Amino acid sequence: MPEEREVDIQFRSDVTVELVRSSAHDSDVLFAARVSTQGEQTLEAAQSDAEATEKRDRGLINYLMRDRHGSPFEHNSMTFYVQAPIFVFREFMRHRIASYNEESGRYRELRPVFYVPAPERNLVQVGKPGAYEFLPGSEEQIRLVDAQTRLVSIEAYAAYQRMLEAGVAREVARIVLPLNIYSSMYVTVNARSLMNFLSLRTKHEDSTFPSFPQREIEMCAEKMEQLWTELMPLTAEAFTRNGRVAP
Repeated sequence: MPEEREVDIQFRSDVTVELVRSSAHDSDVLFAARVSTQGEQTLEAAQSDAEATEKRDRGLINYLMRDRHGSPFEHNSMTFYVQAPIFVFREFMRHRIASYNEESGRYRELRPVFYVPAPERNLVQVGKPGAYEFLPGSEEQIRLVDAQTRLVSIEAYAAYQRMLEAGVAREVARIVLPLNIYSSMYVTVNARSLMNFLSLRTKHEDSTFPSFPQREIEMCAEKMEQLWTELMPLTAEAFTRNGRVAP
């Protein structure tokens, strides 16, 4: 039996979201919308008072959002780099309105980084599907979740290492790893698709239709929304003003 090598196991309670590249601005929405009435004139730079232009632009974007004219919000692109537990990625990929490329456990040795819930993460489910809420755990429950998560992660990664060191293929050895191991991926999405994602994966007091996302994917969604808001502030403002319903 090969000798086991010591591995530095890491535990995290956060997620990483970075904006890698973007071509996304409120003006993308405006050009796309105005071509329906102005045609080739939309290629010309408008010469007008900046304040009046911003007021008009905000009004048009709000109209499009309110009346759900969605296609003008598709003429842009954002690529995010995300690090999160694998179970979060499986929820991401339920949204078939983005492009994903994830690191592969077939082609590289997965890093020993595991998710463990932070103490403030709610642990107790009360009610039934469709009408339940999550409440804080007791001190005993918090300690139990933390200890058992760390124990299973360490044991699983040791088994993974033993198989790799014995010459077992990565695609086979990885089957013992738990869903809380971290992975990384690129997500490319336009604003309309992102708003659809945010409407379902964030819980917000201004939402017309309440959503009840799992906290870990909501952490990703919140970071994505913050980065998007900096790129397209008028669109983000209209999204929230109109009940956070994707157009």
